[in-house]
Amino acid sequence: MSASPSASSRGSRTGVWLIGARGSVATTVVAGCAAVTAGLHPPTGMVTETPDFADAGLPALPSLVFGGHDTVDCPLPKRAEALAAGGVLPHGLPSAVGAELAAADREIRPGGPLPGDMRDEEALIAAFAADITDFARRSGADRTVVVNVASTEPVPTGGALPASSLYAAAALRAGCPYVNFTPSTGLHHPALSAPAAASGLPYAGRDGKTGQTLLRSVLGPMFAQRALAVRAWSGTNLLGGGDGAALADPAAAAAKNAGKERVLADTLGAPVEGEVHIDDVPALGDWKTAWDHIAFDGFLGARMVLQTTWQGCDSSLAAPLVLDLARLVARAHQRGLTGPLGELGFYFKDPVGDGPSSLAEQYAELKRFAGRLADDADSDSDSETGFAPDADADADGRGARR
Repeated sequence: MSASPSASSRGSRTGVWLIGARGSVATTVVAGCAAVTAGLHPPTGMVTETPDFADAGLPALPSLVFGGHDTVDCPLPKRAEALAAGGVLPHGLPSAVGAELAAADREIRPGGPLPGDMRDEEALIAAFAADITDFARRSGADRTVVVNVASTEPVPTGGALPASSLYAAAALRAGCPYVNFTPSTGLHHPALSAPAAASGLPYAGRDGKTGQTLLRSVLGPMFAQRALAVRAWSGTNLLGGGDGAALADPAAAAAKNAGKERVLADTLGAPVEGEVHIDDVPALGDWKTAWDHIAFDGFLGARMVLQTTWQGCDSSLAAPLVLDLARLVARAHQRGLTGPLGELGFYFKDPVGDGPSSLAEQYAELKRFAGRLADDADSDSDSETGFAPDADADADGRGARR
């Protein structure tokens, strides 16, 4: 896809292709973007709508067009109605943005592989890539960002590509930047390392940091900076909906918990005793409760405890971050950045590339990144000619930054 003028300044379109497009997060993304665009609700939770990002040249929310892949066939308007009944979306919003939901639903294509699908990996990748490029052509999008918001899959065994990696490979083939908002493998599969590096595309991930781990990335540095010795840190998650059902699989839960534990080890400087448990409670629907129990030592060995409780709706926490990431990665692609965008670690439990683990340091890095995106944002002389992939990109795909 050719580069183009800044969407914010010249009214071009940016595609957002959602893997898991009929799930709770994707539905909230589409409905939320329409609601904010229409002035029905403020952009609460969207970091890119704060003053620090006003000059970054990001695509405007009204310029975003949506499509995606999914293996279920419940139409987005009906999915939105179910979310409103559960309190995830405001009452009346599905009807208010019904046209936008219906438009996005028309652009959703069957995902896979489903049971009985006899296509091999190459055929699946080619079909998924064709769906993405067809969407870009129909919608008139200058560039399309592929974002994985599907349910967590188990850690793969053997050499076969899991579904998340098939979609990631399709994004590369379609020439699209990629974001993995899930703990699933995606571009982390060894077979995709070389294609990702050679693609000249920016990518970000993985596993969005929306609740319990967001809090851990703040509290971990606090204990380290105050020289308080953490003896144990244990946690429990109660959740329902599609995530609860998916994470009832111990292999999928293990993939999720790995990121939570990594944040603690990185921010505290060493692993600590304790585990995270995930329990599926279907009655909770799209709502979740997360508890943490932190045992720590103070001066002269005084033993103390901090306990936290986080209650929230994952879809409402995730959707504004997905919109942020789609805009930031689209702009990075327009600016010719390549490889892993470690500067977006603020959004992830297990970020690609290099960067700090503390949320405060990650936010500072994110603001510096916004400043780099803003370079020549008004003129965007690069957008008239496009960028070629950086010939000096290193082995992990990170090219020289402008």
